[in-house]
Amino acid sequence: MTSLEHVSCRVRGIRGPTNGTKDASQKNVIDLSSGDSQKAGLRPLSFIRQVLAGCVYPPLLEDRTFPVDVRQRSETLLDACEERSVGSYTDSSGLDHVRHSIAEFITSRDGVPCSASNVFISGGSQRALMVMVKLLAGTEWDFPTGVLTPMPPPLTLPMLLDEAGVSLEPYRLNKDHKWAVNVDELYRTLTTARWRCKPRAIFISNPSNPTGHVQSRKSIQEVIRFAAAAGLLLLVDEVYQEYVFGDGVEFISYKKILFEMGPPYSDTVEMASFYSISSIGECGLRAGFMELVNIDPRVMHFVDTMLCTDISTPVMGQLALDLMVKPPKPGDASYHTYTEEKKHVENTLKWNCWRACEVLNNLPGVSCESAVGGVYLYPCVNVPVAVVTQAEEREVEAGALYCDLLMEEQAVLIGPGCSCGPPAGTCHFRLCILVSSDILEEALSRIQNFHRGLLESNPEM
Repeated sequence: MTSLEHVSCRVRGIRGPTNGTKDASQKNVIDLSSGDSQKAGLRPLSFIRQVLAGCVYPPLLEDRTFPVDVRQRSETLLDACEERSVGSYTDSSGLDHVRHSIAEFITSRDGVPCSASNVFISGGSQRALMVMVKLLAGTEWDFPTGVLTPMPPPLTLPMLLDEAGVSLEPYRLNKDHKWAVNVDELYRTLTTARWRCKPRAIFISNPSNPTGHVQSRKSIQEVIRFAAAAGLLLLVDEVYQEYVFGDGVEFISYKKILFEMGPPYSDTVEMASFYSISSIGECGLRAGFMELVNIDPRVMHFVDTMLCTDISTPVMGQLALDLMVKPPKPGDASYHTYTEEKKHVENTLKWNCWRACEVLNNLPGVSCESAVGGVYLYPCVNVPVAVVTQAEEREVEAGALYCDLLMEEQAVLIGPGCSCGPPAGTCHFRLCILVSSDILEEALSRIQNFHRGLLESNPEM
């Protein structure tokens, strides 16, 4: 018996599609849940891989196979490593060379000075976030620490807060306004939370994971004012800032807006912002960074100390961060190829968003708001009554059962999200669109076959 047979279409009360489709065991699994673009068919950027290859095996740089700027960049990065070797440890907060590159990138992006001493490199942005949350954690008058958290949240955030012993205090994003942050909802959540915890931070995802919303300048200003009034630390996930594709929409960092607002906000509001090489598809290299703003130097000392438990972030990931924030410039030998490859990814993402919304919105009982940024869509599905009934009997969420059935029948992996509310069985799903277009097309075809087949085979639904 397979691990999914307990939720398969063969269980009593649910009849699966009868349209002659193959069993999932005969199909390649398509993962639209993880955000791993290379696993889903998108190629890595040539410049980054060439430079990393030269750093791993320097003799490659001697035969002039690579473009001149690749060889120069590899030599520069090797010089930054101990004994010119990527096999050596680095400082716990990262290579000084890379931290300075990141500081230059932030300064250029925001028009606000950034000190390398405020930049901390970690094994992915989630590791940096965990460090900050653990520093916040504790009890005060038997009250746990609370973090205001968006609903829906990034997939791993609830688990991270739970592991840190921190109370998740949910604030709902406004579905009727393209999943915007509503400041009145923030105040409501804050008031309610104070009865059971000590709220110390608010988590923001911009561009939003998983809804694809990108905050406006006004929205960011409102959140900053709220954080200042409530005395909350801003934890800002800006990992997908590379991917903003909606017409007339632009990414603006929280730090840029904070300093545009001036004192007292720019002097007092504490913030940690996060970025990662996942944004360029190099998830497996495991590196990210955070910048701390208006944080007490004594706290930053503890950040550095906690990062010491990892010894150091993988060096290849650190070098990839340097390449991400300092890509080829006009006139460099790799500039044309790099920009063409980046443009291909951007165009693929924009096309996939349009195509997925077109297909999903044409399915009975399915609706999907178009994203303007990020790498996910968050469609809503009216799950058939038979699935809801079986889910209740098995004490699982209807959306999770629907996802398991889809995986069993069509080998497409999507992630269950939050319930949409009444009627029962109306659920959201996370669907990654940072995949190759041919793989997405195949996945959408399988989703259509499954959903329509499920409805046709259960007319009483």
